[in-house]
Amino acid sequence: MSSEMKTPETDPSKLPWLGRKLLWLDNTRNVGHIIYALLILCAGLVAADFMYHKHSYLDIEDIPGFYAAFGFLMCAALIVCARVLRVILKRDEDYYSPKDIASEAYPEEQLSRETIND
Repeated sequence: MSSEMKTPETDPSKLPWLGRKLLWLDNTRNVGHIIYALLILCAGLVAADFMYHKHSYLDIEDIPGFYAAFGFLMCAALIVCARVLRVILKRDEDYYSPKDIASEAYPEEQLSRETIND
């Protein structure tokens, strides 16, 4: 590694405006706050579903919280389907290597080799 590599800037005063505002996300304690806020928001939206009259095409749409439950189940189904597809579509690490350009032998006379003395 060369000494020219730069490390990420850690001084908050040198970060852009949005970067300074989002620094609170770096604290692992705040992950719980985000989850609780999302749970409260979702519960509020399900509760709001009880407070108005729906004009629906199907009778199942009249059930309060139907779209919340349907959305959750479909999201879970997408995750399960993705895991199943991963098993089906997964290939070995060297699946493309016989035809990969990186697997071709490079002419030895064109390689510049350097020795490092420690």
